[in-house]
Amino acid sequence: MIRDKSTKTPAKEASKNDAARNAAPAKASFRRERALIKRGIWPVAGCDEAGRGPLAGPVVAAAVILDPDRIPRGIDDSKRLTAEEREKLFDKICATAQVSVAVASRFRIDRDNILRASLWALKRAVIALPETPKHVFVDGRDRLDTACDCEAVIGGDGIVLSIAAASIVAKVTRDRLMCALAQDCPGYGFEQHKGYAVPEHLDALDRLGPTAHHRSFFAPVATARAKHMPWTVEPVRDLFAVTEVEVQVETTVEIDASAGL
Repeated sequence: MIRDKSTKTPAKEASKNDAARNAAPAKASFRRERALIKRGIWPVAGCDEAGRGPLAGPVVAAAVILDPDRIPRGIDDSKRLTAEEREKLFDKICATAQVSVAVASRFRIDRDNILRASLWALKRAVIALPETPKHVFVDGRDRLDTACDCEAVIGGDGIVLSIAAASIVAKVTRDRLMCALAQDCPGYGFEQHKGYAVPEHLDALDRLGPTAHHRSFFAPVATARAKHMPWTVEPVRDLFAVTEVEVQVETTVEIDASAGL
């Protein structure tokens, strides 16, 4: 009897599916940039930010135009790399590509909200590039209001190489800034958690209260401020409260006889 070699048993099929799920994600590539180059569109920039989620510190945005002939090996989404790998690639990217960085301070984040502050920093980073790009790839859902075409790519730091390079530059720059802030604010552990809401940071907030670098409207910071600096917290106004209004009524009314009343 001749068996059909194409027939797969359920066990083999399940094993193949498990292997596919466990396989390492594909690295970011220069494919989209090369497609634009073939159409005569150049320079092409990628931009990304670091620091949307933390409770403290700025948002740092970076824009990068990679040199097609001198692309450092190993560039990938910064989250997939170790701190040591990011540091090495940061130096290589800055040595071979056009790079710019913009920072949105805690004050801008409090004033504008985290999304608007991040988009502002991303746009500033693109504007600050040494050479004006003709096309920009940005990580996320939101396109930037730039003079050139801008394409938003969800998960772009793991897909588009230029965005991945920008994610490395932004991450390393912000990490260095947070380590510098740690010198001014001992006890919070900024050099370790970089301002993110890890248990150690939340404990420090509860014990010490917020610093000038904490984002005022993030919930854990607001809670700590209410505990340590209650005089800075404005009371919430009850919009449904009934207020008494004193009405004065004239008891004497003069009637004009000529009015025919």
